[in-house]
Amino acid sequence: MGSPLQTLAQIGSVPISRNNPDRAPALLKEQGNRGLELLSLLRLKNGFYAFESSLHVLPLSDVHGSMDQARWNHPELWRYQYGRMTDGCLFFAEDAFGNQFCIYQQSVCLFDAETGRISVVAETLKKWADRILAGYELLTGFPLAHKWQLRSGLLPLGSRLMPKIPFVLGGGYVLHNLFALNAVSVMRTNGNLATQIRDLPDGTGIELRVID
Repeated sequence: MGSPLQTLAQIGSVPISRNNPDRAPALLKEQGNRGLELLSLLRLKNGFYAFESSLHVLPLSDVHGSMDQARWNHPELWRYQYGRMTDGCLFFAEDAFGNQFCIYQQSVCLFDAETGRISVVAETLKKWADRILAGYELLTGFPLAHKWQLRSGLLPLGSRLMPKIPFVLGGGYVLHNLFALNAVSVMRTNGNLATQIRDLPDGTGIELRVID
């Protein structure tokens, strides 16, 4: 049996990009050992979906109609909505709800899309892949995404599931609270929410709006 990185790549979809990255671009070099580990994963399969699209690993190469890591991490795409909350992060994958997996301070972390909070998932990419394989139901949102797709059809490429009432504001993890939305809009909308609720006392009014 292969390493967790090999296993994760093997169970994923066909590669999003057929181009095999032969060297680390600057955005990966800046992340030191974790960046080189990410390059190893993307050499196995340059971007893919897994667990019925609940996990989306972004490719390095620019692919027509798909998002690559350079575009996804550009500050003017969606990160600006979070202010300084995304500083130091390299986002490389996302779960069914747009929560981002990132390299941050030499650890693999989860960036909560609704709050901007960062929590450590694993010390290395190998350990991250191992945790995903062992706990994908919790870490990717697979169970609810699976049920949603049984009812509504396949999740469109480039989309994530968005709650009508944000989970952080009491919205339920139930099918009728979810709809599919372009991933960029998901992050812009959640970034606007995160900046509103950060450091606000309980009971403060929040304005919810989808940002294209």
